[in-house]
Amino acid sequence: MLSSLFRFFTGASSASQADIMAAKELVETAIKDNKIMIFSKSYCPYCKRAKALFAKQFPEEKATVFELDEREDGAAIQGYLAEKTGQRTVPNIFVNTKHVGGNDDTQAAFKTGELTKLVKA
Repeated sequence: MLSSLFRFFTGASSASQADIMAAKELVETAIKDNKIMIFSKSYCPYCKRAKALFAKQFPEEKATVFELDEREDGAAIQGYLAEKTGQRTVPNIFVNTKHVGGNDDTQAAFKTGELTKLVKA
């Protein structure tokens, strides 16, 4: 089931179970080990807005960014994130292990003060 989901979301014709498990382990470790974890694509305007928000509003906090279009395992990571969060698009943002969502969700959370609470927690 996981491999068929991966193929559906990524368009990949085949992915080994090992590739899928490696992506899962990488994502889970990155989320756990980084206060601000952004899964992004370098050319995406929504990703750029979200990254700019963190840089401007929380300059003291280092956001870790995985540019999925620049990684060989980017499609596998994005496939796993779709399974984990139900969100297929980027940016896909986590703060203190909590899934915030995409750019619109992140901007809204900042406006309500929720994002600041998460970052400062």
